[in-house]
Amino acid sequence: MEAESIVYFHPMQDRYKMTAAKRHWWESVTLPAAVLPAETAGGFFVPVDCPVPPFFYKKKPWQEETLQQAMERVLHSAPGMADAYLHPQIMTLVSETNKTRWEPRRETVEGLAAALLAACAADCLYRGGRVNVLLGSPEDTDWQMEMTRHLLSPYLPRINSLTFYYEEVAGTDIWEETAEELETYGYEYGLVPSMKPYLASEEGLRCGREKCGGVILDYADTPRHPRVEREGQTVYADLTSHPEKELSCARKNGRLLYSSPLKYLDTVVKNEYYRKI
Repeated sequence: MEAESIVYFHPMQDRYKMTAAKRHWWESVTLPAAVLPAETAGGFFVPVDCPVPPFFYKKKPWQEETLQQAMERVLHSAPGMADAYLHPQIMTLVSETNKTRWEPRRETVEGLAAALLAACAADCLYRGGRVNVLLGSPEDTDWQMEMTRHLLSPYLPRINSLTFYYEEVAGTDIWEETAEELETYGYEYGLVPSMKPYLASEEGLRCGREKCGGVILDYADTPRHPRVEREGQTVYADLTSHPEKELSCARKNGRLLYSSPLKYLDTVVKNEYYRKI
């Protein structure tokens, strides 16, 4: 089976490489992609580092069609099955009609999440055995529940507390919807997960009054404001790479260790760069 490649398109940071575009540069533009060793991502996938330079020619910024053609060439030349992950700044160069083309596949999101959990949360999962899952869009509940079980499977023998927070939907029985997944935990691991609804507040939906500890796995598109225990450090895995969530974690005085697919890919790229110098 071919290894999946994830091409990370992000803004170029090396100012010494930010050269001006030549007269006919647009006709044969290429992006400086570099295939990194799979070990840099824990062997979960092959990272491809692709910095996008802020080229301008006669004060004209990137043309979307030209940029997309250049990114497509990188994808086609990447090893194995390749998918793209765009930094938010690069995504702003793509029109609304083409954004769907550049959103990562769910398999890619799962691979990234598995890698960041192994890198940032494995010790906490093995030692603490506590997981809190903040479910996002109710339409994606089945996928989120299944993905959670896949992500936690290496750690489930050591997990003794698993809580899911969900958004209540009129006419929907969350217990009935998730019964099969919940029963799997009980049959295979003797684990009985809890299901708790979000509470309404002036800030929108938020987690209940209970304090979270261990690992928080967050699928929600907007912050859910979980309360965090003061003792020890909690790992916050934000699968949506939401900037407001990172700022909120930074205000917790070191009690929340924040990670996300975007932050993880940035770390992989930077670590490889520093190894070279």
